[in-house]
Amino acid sequence: MPLKYSLYIFDIDGTLTSTNQLIFDSFNHINEKYLGKTLTPEEIISLFGPTEEEIIVELFGENAEKAITDYFIYYKDNHNIASLHEGIDALLNFIINNGGRIAAFTGKGRRSAEITLGELGIFDKVEFLISGDDVTKKKPSGEGIFKILDYFNIAPEKALMIGDSISDIKAAREAGVDVASVIWDCYSIDIVTQMNGNNLFSSAKELQSFIER
Repeated sequence: MPLKYSLYIFDIDGTLTSTNQLIFDSFNHINEKYLGKTLTPEEIISLFGPTEEEIIVELFGENAEKAITDYFIYYKDNHNIASLHEGIDALLNFIINNGGRIAAFTGKGRRSAEITLGELGIFDKVEFLISGDDVTKKKPSGEGIFKILDYFNIAPEKALMIGDSISDIKAAREAGVDVASVIWDCYSIDIVTQMNGNNLFSSAKELQSFIER
């Protein structure tokens, strides 16, 4: 079956995976241990942009190195609370079986991205990963998408960015690729809908129907 695009670039957290609670718990594990406080999900989300390690270096000062070690131990040891979103495994298999290629572009660091892709059994389905460690300019810059297009030697019009956030939409538009916004785990649903209402998907099955055309 011919697919609408040759290359599918997925965000990870909130798109492929339900990992937000794990991220919140991991940050609060080190916040309680070193700073004696916990943060709300909204407060943790407000820190996003830099990688986890960059955030920890900024917040934890002389304890940063120990806090980074503890963060990743907790993140890996408690990964059982995370999961793939419903239908994602079938969607990835569908793309691969029909000749499509898969990349991931995430703001999280490479270490946690690789843990998550491995623990959830999709590491081998992602041909190429660009993490927050691999770019000079983070999302919403399109730098990561440009690197992916270059790696695959694929024209922008043959690629689709799939993500749940405002920054995914902005990055895709800067790089000149189409963008599918998924809202099954989206924190900014009103703004995402406003920005990309014509390409909005509430299930992996809906998204699969779109790329089949």
